[in-house]
Amino acid sequence: MTKDYLFEIGTEEMPAHVVSKSVKQLVDRTKKYLKENGLSFKDIKTYSTPRRLTILVQDLAEKQEDIDEVKKGPAKKIAQDKDGNWTKAAQGFARGQGMTTDDIYFEELKGTEYAYVHVQKEGKKASDILMGMSDIVKAMTFPTKMRWGSYDFEFVRPIHWMVSLLGSEVVPVKLLDVVAGRKTQGHRFLGDSVVLANADDYEEALKSQYVIANADERKGMILNQIQELVAQHNWKVNIDKGLLEEVTNLVEYPTVFAGSFDEKYLNIPDEVLITSMKDNQRYFEVYDENGKLINHFISVRNGNSEYLDNVIAGNEKVLVARLDDAQFFYDEDKKYPLAHFVDKLKNVSFHDKIGSVAEHMARVQIIGDYLGKKFKVSDTEMKDFDRVSDIYKFDLVTSMVGEFAELQGVMGMHYARLIGENENVSVAIKESYMPTSAEGELPSTTVGSLLSIADKLDTIISFFGAGMIPSSSNDPYALRRNAYGIVRILLNEGWSLPIKDVLPELIQLLSGKTAAKLPKGAEAENEISDFIRDRVKQQLQVEKYDYDVIDAVLASSQQDPIQILAAAKTLQMHHDDADFKPVVESLTRITNILKKAKYRNANDIDESLFQDVSEEELYAGVNALEENTDLSISDLYKGFVELQPVINNYFESNMILDKDEKVKNNRLAQLLKVNNLADRMGDLSKLVIK
Repeated sequence: MTKDYLFEIGTEEMPAHVVSKSVKQLVDRTKKYLKENGLSFKDIKTYSTPRRLTILVQDLAEKQEDIDEVKKGPAKKIAQDKDGNWTKAAQGFARGQGMTTDDIYFEELKGTEYAYVHVQKEGKKASDILMGMSDIVKAMTFPTKMRWGSYDFEFVRPIHWMVSLLGSEVVPVKLLDVVAGRKTQGHRFLGDSVVLANADDYEEALKSQYVIANADERKGMILNQIQELVAQHNWKVNIDKGLLEEVTNLVEYPTVFAGSFDEKYLNIPDEVLITSMKDNQRYFEVYDENGKLINHFISVRNGNSEYLDNVIAGNEKVLVARLDDAQFFYDEDKKYPLAHFVDKLKNVSFHDKIGSVAEHMARVQIIGDYLGKKFKVSDTEMKDFDRVSDIYKFDLVTSMVGEFAELQGVMGMHYARLIGENENVSVAIKESYMPTSAEGELPSTTVGSLLSIADKLDTIISFFGAGMIPSSSNDPYALRRNAYGIVRILLNEGWSLPIKDVLPELIQLLSGKTAAKLPKGAEAENEISDFIRDRVKQQLQVEKYDYDVIDAVLASSQQDPIQILAAAKTLQMHHDDADFKPVVESLTRITNILKKAKYRNANDIDESLFQDVSEEELYAGVNALEENTDLSISDLYKGFVELQPVINNYFESNMILDKDEKVKNNRLAQLLKVNNLADRMGDLSKLVIK
């Protein structure tokens, strides 16, 4: 027999961003607990609102399965000593089955007597096991926790009630002074408490008290109501998934409404209006049918449609207060020339151990000029880069960014346009911050990409130089995100940048031109290059390359993200080819020989020491690959496919570790040349081949 089990934790209002994650955590912990305790079930359904985390375990077994089985133990000669006394092995065996040595009997198996016990145990009732739900609640984790009363226990918000019903039976789970029963709470203002007769009554009973417990249903209601408003007014709304998820978890009974604000505020940049509505008030911005932002917004009320006019008026009043502030800041900023703000950056700290923002910008210009030559950026774009690198942080000291910090870069772009800077320069100010998240949007312009890379490189170099290096669990200055941004932009632009090679040159260029402490020595430079290169792994994982391909390409000495990605693409593409295994095996054989021989000089090849035509063929084939300066990773792999029979013949025809020291070293040098070429693809010994 099976029954449905309902468990609800009723709390004060939780932050919207923790609701979905918390109910999932409750499900995961419950599944694990039930499986560990041998209780079968069909599935677990979730319900959640700002005031409750609820699970419905469907078709839960009413008890554990009974145990009736014979357990085999140690041989008799181990279970008893020569005097027939029970040994520790026998005692441990019996104890492990919940029995005593009196229960042991012996039976012969293939000529040897073994100890056995017959275990019969009635399975525990589900109601007894479910009392442990209190331990699941205690084990839950949250970004922030609260204590209440005189208790040491912490939870995301104080717990006010719990429901625990196995079918129609109450399982009186106790936590602190709260004992679970069958009473749940309706909407805080519109509903009353309701007593549940059965676990399956939950969803409909709450609906009668103005609580839509199913989060997906609430989300659907919000979307449908928005679509009705949009159709009614010929509007357009871009549904932000994050905002939709948030408002879904802010309400228990959603009613969508529209408000408006004075058209005069539309002179403010759209981003300011959207930030005021979306980020500050949780409103959806509204566009006309041509995609132009208009003076309306859509929001969601936690309640029904009664007195909705009052709700709309209140929301409009709050928004207008914010827009008045934004208008004031915008008008004030426009009174000053750009140079006024740039000059202030001398007194704005980038970091107290590194220097000012103005000094940071000066270093970024040096780095960008160097990289621009490497990337072969046009003279016109470099002129734009030099201009934007002189000014791009100026909006940090504007009134608008002082109030709306999330608009840094965005306001710089708008203000630059207003004073007549060209579009390349203006857009690059905004793009210098991109990507703003791990998988965020990348710069669309060459100047913006160059500025973003230079800015992020200087940030990493200067923070490492000051000794502020991220730990495995702490990265307060988001240096990993900066490094990942560099990698993504390089790959997006197709720019080749061997990090390890350029770092010494960059640090040399910056020496004497900044008060910031710079990294010193090869060890510090290697630490930075490895830090940036490690972010390539993140990109490869996002692109879902096989784990062995990732391990192989990252084990090479290659420092250029473009080349590492090219190697991954090549190995992944050919992984299932018929000739892949023999190529990898032959190159791996070379690697293993060199590891044992510890030979490291590839320039010591003497053709006069060749004793077989196979040596000449291998030498010619490798030279042909080396001499091709435009050899891509893909072409290199194809070259090894063609060279594979030559390598095999080389091994069959020659004793690598010849007794003649000169001949031996000559052959090792030849193999090292092959290995150095193969290293451009990675450590192929890490590949899993069939």
